[in-house]
Amino acid sequence: MEALERMAASCKTALNGERYFTDKELSEILKVSRRTLQEWRNNGQIAYIQVCNKVLYRQSDIQTMLEKQLRKAWK
Repeated sequence: MEALERMAASCKTALNGERYFTDKELSEILKVSRRTLQEWRNNGQIAYIQVCNKVLYRQSDIQTMLEKQLRKAWK
């Protein structure tokens, strides 16, 4: 989450206060391939916005997805 916060702070793409990330930026933040992001999109695991051929991800949607995947420690 810290990487996401740092990237959002330096991100220049904002609309109505919401930060948006490209495939490249998000793959670097999450340490996954761009192909993995595509699979997540195809499977409906991650929300995205597509304008023509450009795919963007809202910071709030990414945080929601990560929070849903959180597994609490049991010890």
